[in-house]
Amino acid sequence: MSKGKFYLTTAIAYTSRKPHIGNTYEIVLSDAIARFKRYEGYDVYFLTGTDEHGQKIQELAKDANISPQEYVDGVAGQIRDIWDLMNSSYDKFIRTTDDYHVDAVQKIFKKLYDKGDIYKSCYEGWYCTPCESFWTETQLVEGKCPDCGRDVHKENEEAYFFKMSNYQDRLMKHIEENPQFIQPESRKKEMVNNFIKPGIQDLCVSRTSFDWGIPVDFDPKHVVYVWLDALTNYITALGYAPDKDSELFNKNWPADVHIIGKDILRFHTIYWPIMLMALDLPLPKQVFGHPWLLNGEEKMSKSLGNVVYADDLVRHFGVDAVRYYLLREIPFAQDGTITYEKVITSFNTDLANTMGNLVNRTVAMINKYFDGVIPEATYKFEFDEDLKATCENSRDRLVELMQDYHVADALGEVMKIANRANKYIDETMPWVLAKDESKKAELGTVMHNLAEAIRFIASLLSPFLPETAEKIKGQLSFDDISLEAIKEFGTLKSGVKVGEATPLFVRIDAEKKIKEIEAEMPVPEPAIEIEPYEEDVTIDDFCKMDIRVGKVIECEAVPKSSKLLRFILEVGNEKRQILSGIAKYYKPEDLIGKNLLFIANLPPRKMMGYDSNGMILSAVHGDKLVVTTVKDDIQSGARIG
Repeated sequence: MSKGKFYLTTAIAYTSRKPHIGNTYEIVLSDAIARFKRYEGYDVYFLTGTDEHGQKIQELAKDANISPQEYVDGVAGQIRDIWDLMNSSYDKFIRTTDDYHVDAVQKIFKKLYDKGDIYKSCYEGWYCTPCESFWTETQLVEGKCPDCGRDVHKENEEAYFFKMSNYQDRLMKHIEENPQFIQPESRKKEMVNNFIKPGIQDLCVSRTSFDWGIPVDFDPKHVVYVWLDALTNYITALGYAPDKDSELFNKNWPADVHIIGKDILRFHTIYWPIMLMALDLPLPKQVFGHPWLLNGEEKMSKSLGNVVYADDLVRHFGVDAVRYYLLREIPFAQDGTITYEKVITSFNTDLANTMGNLVNRTVAMINKYFDGVIPEATYKFEFDEDLKATCENSRDRLVELMQDYHVADALGEVMKIANRANKYIDETMPWVLAKDESKKAELGTVMHNLAEAIRFIASLLSPFLPETAEKIKGQLSFDDISLEAIKEFGTLKSGVKVGEATPLFVRIDAEKKIKEIEAEMPVPEPAIEIEPYEEDVTIDDFCKMDIRVGKVIECEAVPKSSKLLRFILEVGNEKRQILSGIAKYYKPEDLIGKNLLFIANLPPRKMMGYDSNGMILSAVHGDKLVVTTVKDDIQSGARIG
């Protein structure tokens, strides 16, 4: 009989790039929780998917010379392939470009507008494109995005805003009355003290500076901004829309838990609950902000070049070994780290030596001493009760730990049983008992109890390492490894023939494997051999050079020239024409709007019949020339130096 419904979601993955192992951690964690809830007897609905709109994606698609839809189709396919590779058991994979989601978001936006919760105004402030986030001057950290540390730029555009401030008191009351709403506890304090108590700012919910998004159907020059679009996936995936009834939604909402990264906690614990309040819908029961997975001591980032991918890890270590590392080695509330060396240590110590060796030895001994048939337990050893107590206590403790998603500690309970069973082998010394025919009953009891302990391991392991649990079940011919089946130690059926002893995890030669991995890594580009420096100049000579910022307002190829581009630069309150021989490296339209550096006080010269009043600065990069640009928010005409 079902214990009731359990609705679990991940944050939907952003389709900017292929996900690295830090992104993949979330789907593995969520899958383990979903599988565990099914194991307990819940009717689970597990949602994941992809977030596919926004300025960043539009820019990436343009750089790739394809449409945004083509771009997200490719990346969404990669994401789903990796989620499937990691053996995640999701029930639905939503894409925010799905027609039903687009339709529902437009209706949600209109409902909130008609209700007066959304209003039109103008936004002026700092914007981080990678994070798709607006920030006030005081929120910036050393002039950079407080979330990712990247550059921000000034934005000024018409936009719709959500009156978040209308719901601040109601949200605070909900958090106070529902202590489990934000977990872990440290995350709750951060949200309340840093974002709610200082006052919740109204939220920008539309954009006009790009068009890759869901159109606001009653004001089509606006597209719905990413957070209202993305967050509503948790209800639109269940069939919700303001104008329709959905059996799936009625059955599963509210969500029992949203599993998300700690970096997007603010959006899920402040903006999302307020949106639901405005829609008169129940709030999710819990938002769980998991820690990050770092490479060494740094957050993984493609820009830092320290990215590790799930498919590479799986190729070297197998799916369950990667799942084990992610679930066992990442603490409950602190960031975890991953290196190839640490994965190998975890593989050899826990999986190959402790667990794998236990199963392999036990199956091999049953085959050797009892013709492959699990014997009865007819003898009592002084160690039996402790083995039994370890199995039953670890089972109970694991179930308790999983109620609060202490997954790493829960897996530790499985390893306790494996360690105790290995100790039981050392205590009973079956190889000695096998030499004495009169000790056959004692030997049979040892084999039976070891098989029973392994049945507990296979059962408790099944939500975390499902393939390994099935392999153990097959090798020892267990008919049932459900939670119900291990209610009591000692109910294992005897007389069952086991399979062949096949190693679950073969120990890795660490030095050899690291060399193999290093051989696959891309060779870094050699350092550039620089040309000899020019002869020294004085500071007075340098100061004579007037370097300015110019904003490109026009750019075109010069007729009958294969090299020259003609620029019209905005330089403060004047316009200036400059010709530059970079046509081989740039399309004119790619440079319009950029802030370039140029030398302003060179005498004019004629080129292909045009006056050129200055020189655009560029750098040699390999066989290319790259123009020198500066941040968009630096005023044109500004002097450099």
